[in-house]
Amino acid sequence: MMSTAEESVATHHYFDREFDSAAVKLLPNEYYVTQDDMMLSTVLGSCVAACVRDSTAGIGGMNHFMLPDDGSHGGSVAASASMRYGAYAMEMLLNELFKAGARRERLEAKVFGGGAVLANMTMLNIGDRNADFVLRYLQMEQVRVAAQDLRGSLPRRVSYFPRSGKAMVRKLHRINEVDQIQRDEQQLVHTLAKPIHNKVELFDTAVRKKAVQKNA
Repeated sequence: MMSTAEESVATHHYFDREFDSAAVKLLPNEYYVTQDDMMLSTVLGSCVAACVRDSTAGIGGMNHFMLPDDGSHGGSVAASASMRYGAYAMEMLLNELFKAGARRERLEAKVFGGGAVLANMTMLNIGDRNADFVLRYLQMEQVRVAAQDLRGSLPRRVSYFPRSGKAMVRKLHRINEVDQIQRDEQQLVHTLAKPIHNKVELFDTAVRKKAVQKNA
């Protein structure tokens, strides 16, 4: 594994018996880049994971971010805090791939997540915003999107094999799995209450202004 920003690198290594493979589990705000024959795994609700690889060099990686972002404060906060935002998480992932020898023209991406697991997350539109952001970012960076499984109402588990590019997505229906994701989503709202609240206030104000103008 190759990286320099240790604050954001996934550290949960394990052996996955289902796939008979060495694996790394990514939590929110983490990423991982590797050239080894292994699996990268994460569970997503409204968050998004981008899986990107250079098929020729055999180098690939995954990230897991919570919110889209315009990148305006990428240098003002610590890497571990910035990784919650898509702009920083995507920049970190691509930069680590390039450092490892990947070339932009050979990159392919597979993107997952952006679900609406909770009713209040639907109102905040976080999943849709994350999904829109990652597709827009990859288009801007001229990275081909080979596959996507975005939005919807169910959480999903993603298993990605960077060397082959194989990605498997399992929609989670079991009550205990869904309950855990819902608790995580509630914690996300609580943890990010201030920045989300500010953005929603601005959005709501704009909506109200349009409504007033329409009714005037």
